[in-house]
Amino acid sequence: MAEPLESGQLAAYFALTEVGSLLQHAVEGQLRDSGGITYVQFQILMRLWEANGPLRMTDLADGIVYSRSGLTYQAAQLEKAGLVTRAPSPDDERSTVVELTGEGRALVGRVLPGHVEVVRQLLFTPLDDGDVRTLGAVLGRVRDHMRAAPPRSARSRRKRS
Repeated sequence: MAEPLESGQLAAYFALTEVGSLLQHAVEGQLRDSGGITYVQFQILMRLWEANGPLRMTDLADGIVYSRSGLTYQAAQLEKAGLVTRAPSPDDERSTVVELTGEGRALVGRVLPGHVEVVRQLLFTPLDDGDVRTLGAVLGRVRDHMRAAPPRSARSRRKRS
């Protein structure tokens, strides 16, 4: 059996998970109210907005750490709403690329200010500049450590017999 977490580790873990849950709950409410979208849909739209061009579905799933099938469903919902387009990749006919539409870009522009305000108010208000730098450095190291092993969406699929 694995050694239990030390009390400081356990406290840090529970604080991190609670902060994540509280922040995600507030962000989801803001996104639903201002744009009629879910947090996952917002992540998809933001990745596409930042890319400023098409992304392969697999790369998108890896970036937001979401299953391929779940991403396919979410992309279909966003496509139905006119926020993204999906098409076969010009480089690899087995891949699908997703791209933000003008309507999707406009939606991001509408929901982003409220999103930023919720994040600023809940996450950054109690921190000073040094805290923000430290938080970014610590979470960056943890993220890089976790990303050293590819997420499930980026692993090779098992061949069927």
